[in-house]
Amino acid sequence: MRVLLTGANGYLGRFVADRLLADPAVQLTALGRGDDADVRFDLASGSPGALTRFLDAVHPGVVINCAGATRGGARELTRHNTVAVATVCEALRRSGCGARLVQIGCGAEYGPSQPGSSTAEDAVPRPGGPYGVSKLAATELVLGSGLDAVVLRVFSPAGPGTPAGSPLGRLAEAMRRAMQSGDGELKLGGLGAQRDFVDVRDVARAVHAASLSAAQGVINIGSGRAIRLRDAAAVLARVAGYGGALHELDGPPGPLRAAIGHPRTDPDHAAPVAYPYPDGCGSWQQADVRTARDRLGWRPRINLEESLADIWMEAACRI
Repeated sequence: MRVLLTGANGYLGRFVADRLLADPAVQLTALGRGDDADVRFDLASGSPGALTRFLDAVHPGVVINCAGATRGGARELTRHNTVAVATVCEALRRSGCGARLVQIGCGAEYGPSQPGSSTAEDAVPRPGGPYGVSKLAATELVLGSGLDAVVLRVFSPAGPGTPAGSPLGRLAEAMRRAMQSGDGELKLGGLGAQRDFVDVRDVARAVHAASLSAAQGVINIGSGRAIRLRDAAAVLARVAGYGGALHELDGPPGPLRAAIGHPRTDPDHAAPVAYPYPDGCGSWQQADVRTARDRLGWRPRINLEESLADIWMEAACRI
């Protein structure tokens, strides 16, 4: 099976590439903007016609799109998350390769959920920020394309390679700085949110399974269990061997609450945070993952403690 992978150098893409390369039945071609891609192509600015010609030459059986942006303004997010997917869909429609499309979506497409609930794929998406909006638009393009396609809505990925700007990445970096300076107190904000964390290696397994399946539509990929960030902080402290006290700064979210990992300041001069929940998902998200189990034969295997241990190992080695 010949697979074309976009975004192979990204956080999720690297693990998807590793998973596919471990399958002797897969012939992998990586397409991306970097010099180390097998083929250099910018989905956000390249033409569908040029991509069609490449697809007709390579003739992949599956196209997996892990490319995209998580940061930036609305224009940048739209270019990399929506326009890029429109290019992929149009190129696949024009091509004679007949490839299956596996699109990586995100839990932010759903927006805030009712605390205590599990979000299933039939929930009405109400994204609370520009990132979720750009990803939802991409999902709608894929679902309306008429292609053999599946969208995996990945909730909160964790594990090795977690970006330093993510909640768990900022948490690990704040703890590393506290241990490095011998600080016996760590004051953190933003710990009240509850998120469904899923290890990035489990995500890669799901992508692999989706590429081999006939499943179409939207499928949630998560652990099926919401974890409060303050509980994740306690587990990380245990994994790291941090014996200091963890002090939570936040009560109800407010514009002057410090974000996770924000340098400690005088409370009267705290830096403002634009949104209490930057992902636009409110205080709670938990995936209903029964569809992934039933249609992909997939279940998460790696628990959060192992994911946090790997995050900490990278943070502790950072100079």
